[in-house]
Amino acid sequence: MSGSVSASGSGFGSGFASASVPRHLARGGVGFGALIGAFALLPVFGPAALLLAPVGLVALRGCPMCWAIGLAETVSRGRLRRECTDGRCELRTAGSGPGPR
Repeated sequence: MSGSVSASGSGFGSGFASASVPRHLARGGVGFGALIGAFALLPVFGPAALLLAPVGLVALRGCPMCWAIGLAETVSRGRLRRECTDGRCELRTAGSGPGPR
């Protein structure tokens, strides 16, 4: 393996990130709001309030931790770049050029 490969912008990633930070925060607001509402409204609406829980989980793409990982990925997207040269990978900021050879 000789040469340099950059993973930024090439479709790599775990798939938790959103297109933008505001969109990701909106998904978090809907997701956490629905989960909190499902349990907070339980005394008022009974078991029917639990129908909000699946809405919250879908908005959070499965779990609150997945949402948090996605937030970190969304914020760092375009700012960090992984470069692999000759089997050695480094994490660099997007503005930095290749290191010394």
